[in-house]
Amino acid sequence: MANEPFFSRDGDGYIVNRISAGPWNPDALHGRVVIGLLAHAIEQCCGDDAYMPARLTVDMYRLPDFSPVTVETRMLRDGYRIKVIDAEMFSGGVSVGRATSQLLRKTENPSGRIWTPPDWDASSPADTPPPDDPNAGLKGMWEIRPVVGKMGTVGKRQTWMAEVRELIGGEPLTPFVRAALASDFASPIANSGDEGLGFINSDVTLYLHRLPRTRWVGFEVTNHGATAGVGIGECWMYDEDGPIGSVTVCALAQKKPIPVGT
Repeated sequence: MANEPFFSRDGDGYIVNRISAGPWNPDALHGRVVIGLLAHAIEQCCGDDAYMPARLTVDMYRLPDFSPVTVETRMLRDGYRIKVIDAEMFSGGVSVGRATSQLLRKTENPSGRIWTPPDWDASSPADTPPPDDPNAGLKGMWEIRPVVGKMGTVGKRQTWMAEVRELIGGEPLTPFVRAALASDFASPIANSGDEGLGFINSDVTLYLHRLPRTRWVGFEVTNHGATAGVGIGECWMYDEDGPIGSVTVCALAQKKPIPVGT
């Protein structure tokens, strides 16, 4: 990837590059880079091909600025079938977010048939044209291929997205980090409406039964609900080979929505 990475390594910590800015405040980081870095730290600490990172939950309770970043990890449970890892991110020495991940040992599926949703009917990324809106990728944050529906309208939505840069300079994206970075997209695609995106998500929970095998990650909105300024959004997630899991976010209402058009 030739594009500037979100972070650069600096000893045991990270320097934040300007591309990491989020849409709510140009001097604060995008939530997706917080999620991605916490996932990276968990994978570096405890990644093992014998285990599937089946769940990643990230709480984002403070908007981090562009101060140097560190991440601390801790193994909470180191079992044979289940491992649980905790990670905490510090910006300028202040805690800004934390993650917990559950790793499950891979075996074989049990016998018998179980109901699953119908096959995804989305066109492939190669057969889906890019959007006309020049801001569709949040000024180069990602690459987008809307399949059904358009943010800024009300209705069913299916979208492909792909990363265009490394999380950390010189370190290729792993499938787990790719899925973690993408998971934050569930908030804008599920929680935006005909007057823009009026919710800022405070968490992400990503469930994976397998890791993405392809560059493109697909989203289909399955739920949005909101009461008294507290909202949730849910999506199924796919790669080009089929379903990989789901993602849920909770969010808080913002007084000044962000215009959206993809």
